[in-house]
Amino acid sequence: MPRIRLAAAALAAAGALLLSGCAGAASPDASANGTAADGAFPVTITHALGETTIAAKPERVATISWGNQDVALALGVVPVGMDSQVWAWTGSAAPGVYPWTSDKITELGGANPVIFGTTDGIDFEKIADTKPNVILAAQSGLTAADYSTLSAIAPVVAYPGVPWFTPWRDQITLNAKALGLASQGDALISDLDTQIADATAGSGFAGKTAAFFYASSSDLSKVSLYTGGDPRTAFLHDLGFGLPKVAADAAAKGTFYLDFSAENADQLADVDVIVAYGDAGLLPALQADPLWSTLPAVKNGAVLAVGQGDAFSAAVTPTPLSIPWVLKDYVAKLEDVAAKVK
Repeated sequence: MPRIRLAAAALAAAGALLLSGCAGAASPDASANGTAADGAFPVTITHALGETTIAAKPERVATISWGNQDVALALGVVPVGMDSQVWAWTGSAAPGVYPWTSDKITELGGANPVIFGTTDGIDFEKIADTKPNVILAAQSGLTAADYSTLSAIAPVVAYPGVPWFTPWRDQITLNAKALGLASQGDALISDLDTQIADATAGSGFAGKTAAFFYASSSDLSKVSLYTGGDPRTAFLHDLGFGLPKVAADAAAKGTFYLDFSAENADQLADVDVIVAYGDAGLLPALQADPLWSTLPAVKNGAVLAVGQGDAFSAAVTPTPLSIPWVLKDYVAKLEDVAAKVK
């Protein structure tokens, strides 16, 4: 299994993948979890692993897993520690830190957070050393055991329903409540929605379907589809594309991703636009394949390869900092391929 897919799948396997809805839409639980008025403490947040009460406004914030550090930073809070973003590419200013994250830390003038290693799982000892008042993990794959161990360090905000499938809006809502910044979180979501609407106005995405894939031009015996619950495909839905039936049906059954052999290429016929990890050689390889070349998206050239671990990483892990960072360029690339749909 490719590195990017293996890491995500291993993390997701920590909990049951029972998807309650598409990741592009906010869940009812996330908007109703806080029991205190905005900025007032204590605040209680209910999540999939229990109930967390935060007694006072956190002064020392630690974040783990994907994107939670960006929520804190977007709300003006520099974490004392954060997980290494292991897919950060060579263009990053610091190892394990994406540029949109490091840029915001610099802008806020805060001390650089301690970076927690992730290659051997959660670094509980290093997290404890930062003496946090709260640990933000609204987008994560915490197990019950992980949650118990972390809760002995500080109150933990876990995911609202399904491991690794917290939509970015819910991620903001939950983490903002924990920081006593609920209204600022709501304003941040509204601003990002406006940015997305402005960037995609006249894009021509409406009425077309799109999904995110893993495909290797060196081995096309199978490809993997990220379903409608995964942030990669869900963000395409946020931008105005429809979900292919296969992606929506699989998400409704709680499936993280699906493998398709070349012999079953016809099952992906309703995908108008294919977005995939890969380089410029991917489309020619698909078009040269006797089975994948039968797909309308491949015939039309409506395939966007976004590299692997490079600048378009911002599009596959949408956060309040990565979305503005990548939005204009991503939409422009998508407009080019969407225009090829017939």
